[in-house]
Amino acid sequence: MTDSPSISQSRDAHVVTLTLRRGPHNFVDADTMRDLADRLAALDDDADCRAIVLAAEGKSFCAGADFSGVPSGGQAVDPADFYTHAMRLFDAQKPLVAAVQGAAVGAGVGLALVADFRVSCAQARFSVNFNRLGFHPGFGLSHTLPRLIGMQQASMLFYTGRRIDGTEALAIGLVDELVTTDEVLARAQALAQEIAGSAPLAVQSTRATLRAGCAQDVRAINQRELAEQQVQFLSEDFREGVKAMAERRTPRFTGR
Repeated sequence: MTDSPSISQSRDAHVVTLTLRRGPHNFVDADTMRDLADRLAALDDDADCRAIVLAAEGKSFCAGADFSGVPSGGQAVDPADFYTHAMRLFDAQKPLVAAVQGAAVGAGVGLALVADFRVSCAQARFSVNFNRLGFHPGFGLSHTLPRLIGMQQASMLFYTGRRIDGTEALAIGLVDELVTTDEVLARAQALAQEIAGSAPLAVQSTRATLRAGCAQDVRAINQRELAEQQVQFLSEDFREGVKAMAERRTPRFTGR
């Protein structure tokens, strides 16, 4: 596939790199999710592709869903449309390595957790800050995050919305390797090449066994996430959370 305004695609031997190009912060919307899901589906049918790297241009890996222009609490992103395409990412059959060179926030963490492995750097920042914005986590993170780092660690990150750096992310198992910032992409691609050196049918079948039911489980929990979000998007707390974020201040929630 050719490059699009949101994603570029390149190939080195049996490894394909998909790069978000919505810098500097790579906020994502439904069109970006559709584009990425379409590319992963096409690569499933590409016998020459054995592994995929998901990377990003700019300062952030992905700073979340596009909530620009929402001072009154409306959504620039239609959550139902957004999640329809985001959930398709979990159908991908080829192993993925995420090159997380900068901040991954909210949906950005969700996107990183679509991948099998994450290579990052100490300077990267991770935050699942949904509750601090006044609404329920999404992107299937209610399933993928506890599955990866355990319920206790996931609960702590969800409830507090705290931001952790790459070193802490490595310690709790959120990322798999740390390198310097300028080495993140190269190391992720090297790991993908290492995976591509194994027998492709064996790798894909092993991955299918290890992830059996994952896509279905993520879709099911995302339906609950979406239902909760649609109620909470109408709340005063959501409007306050978005406003406080825009004003770079601590939110004053009232429980309404």
